Amino acid sequence: MSAEILSPPFLLAPEGLAFALVRLAWLIPVYGFAGMLLSLPWAAGWIRRNGPRPAAYLNLLVTLLAFIHGSVALAWVWGHGHYDLSLSWLHVLDLQFDWDFRLSRFNLGALELVTGLSFLGQVYALGYLDKEWSLARFFALLGFFEGAMCGVVLSSSLFMSYFLLEMLTLSTYLLVGFWYAQPLVVTAARDAFLTKRVGDVLMLMGIVAISSWAGSLDFDDLNAWFHDHPLGPVASTLMPLALIAGPTGKCAQFPMHLWLDEAMEGPNPASILRNSVVVTCGAIVLLKVMPIVTISPVAMAVLQVIGGISAIGGSLVALAQVDIKRALSYTTTAYLGLVFILISLKLPATALLLLLAHALSKALLTMSIGSVILISTTQDLTELGGFGSRTPATTTAYVVGALGMTGLLPLGCFWCFGLATHGLASQPWLAAVVLVTNTLTVWNLLRQFRHIFLGSPLPKTRRAPEVNWLMAVPMVALTVIVLLSPLLMQSLYPVPGIAAFPTHVTALVVASGGLGVVIGCLQPLRKSMSRSIVKPVRLMQDLLAYDFYTDRVYRFSIVRLVSSLAQAADWMDRVVVNGVANGMGRLSLASAEGLKLGVSGASQTYVLTVVAAVVLLLLLVLGRGS
Repeated sequence: MSAEILSPPFLLAPEGLAFALVRLAWLIPVYGFAGMLLSLPWAAGWIRRNGPRPAAYLNLLVTLLAFIHGSVALAWVWGHGHYDLSLSWLHVLDLQFDWDFRLSRFNLGALELVTGLSFLGQVYALGYLDKEWSLARFFALLGFFEGAMCGVVLSSSLFMSYFLLEMLTLSTYLLVGFWYAQPLVVTAARDAFLTKRVGDVLMLMGIVAISSWAGSLDFDDLNAWFHDHPLGPVASTLMPLALIAGPTGKCAQFPMHLWLDEAMEGPNPASILRNSVVVTCGAIVLLKVMPIVTISPVAMAVLQVIGGISAIGGSLVALAQVDIKRALSYTTTAYLGLVFILISLKLPATALLLLLAHALSKALLTMSIGSVILISTTQDLTELGGFGSRTPATTTAYVVGALGMTGLLPLGCFWCFGLATHGLASQPWLAAVVLVTNTLTVWNLLRQFRHIFLGSPLPKTRRAPEVNWLMAVPMVALTVIVLLSPLLMQSLYPVPGIAAFPTHVTALVVASGGLGVVIGCLQPLRKSMSRSIVKPVRLMQDLLAYDFYTDRVYRFSIVRLVSSLAQAADWMDRVVVNGVANGMGRLSLASAEGLKLGVSGASQTYVLTVVAAVVLLLLLVLGRGS
């Protein structure tokens, strides 16, 4: 292990260019923020003559530089071991804050995932938003988004991770509300921001308590301190629960999952990153605090309950959606629920592989769905059909992304589900959650595929062409990456073929995917079936389509409670506080009105009053002295 504190001027080491780039790895998050700053002249309208495209090109350039820089650092770390960087930031008396970065295979691998998908997503956005008048502002927000995500995955400090997660919350608000002239978009951005803030505030409470006890917010120091200084039963339970709250909101887990569905109101290119790597950043923070979280049996049970409800509930709700973006977003909640379960049982390697496989496949699926929306101008599944024969790139991207996200073939998630099922052998009900989630996901993806790409063309799809090359190239590139994902996963976590799993595990994974295929093929897709006329079926469809009426439950419970407390506080302020203050003021005015009547203007009266007061005072003093 190497550790170094860098302070200006930053001198290049003599060991070579690769090591010099490793020492300057703190610049990688800065690339994204630099792209944001470079876009400001066009975003603010200071430069108008050549349009907003130069801002997009500058962001593409700095993102590519970040990816190359990260690749060099990863190659060096792969051969030499992890490396720590610390940048001094604030020293006041005994208070010291540093920017701490850990360059490890885990962190740099996640960094490459973020920068790689950001680059492909930006190229895709350039084609998707070709006619958008505020393209420069969108790319500036993407740069801010990217910089915050890169900082989260590299950070080795809980304080810095929290700070950057807050930046992610802000960037989510700005990107979801990109088309701010639409009232529904403004509402969605507000709800996404406030929902995440609930988890952030709870996490901040835990961070403040930890900092006062441990004296350090470095992940390694915290993990060591918690194992050497066991806390009482209450503190050891509340502390992990507070740390869970932040990632729960970021990963769109129950009960803070509604924001991801509403965030689909934003531009689709931003959804590519939000559904793949943004939620992954929240899970990465949870992985880093896993040694602290898993010391509490209560926290582990809470993680399992949250993950189980999110996995099964999200998969069921996705099945009832007719909006293709929402049907896809709920599968993100489901898969991150599986990650929570794996973390609760201390299976970080499997959780990391699932995050990787899900991020790549979900980004590809979101690109394909975005292409369908652009060329058909609709998101309603019942208005789509017949795309398969006319959009080869979009169709292939969807098929490969769907296969990579399920356990049907030995692509990405096949290995993850096999490892998860085998690792959860001691918890049969959790293994069942993994297999049921796989079945429901296969069913949902096949249902969408039949609606969109098979059947006869409908009015909105009859003249739809393939997307432009700026959108097709990223889809093709990511399709190849998803096909090669087993080799990538093999290098990260070697698995010697299917024989690595017991025969019954392989059979269960294949059977769960096959069952989803059978149900998805047999499900009737008539337009009238989107809402059945049979009352019990319709009630069940509505229950799932409206997410078990979670928003209404919140409105009649939490929102009403907060509103009642706000009204009570307002009454207290207006009636009690203002009443007392106004009463004192009126008393003063009334006293002044009474006193002014005693002002006659006769000097003899004033002298007599003063003499009487002096005599009275002397009598009181003499009487007290005797």
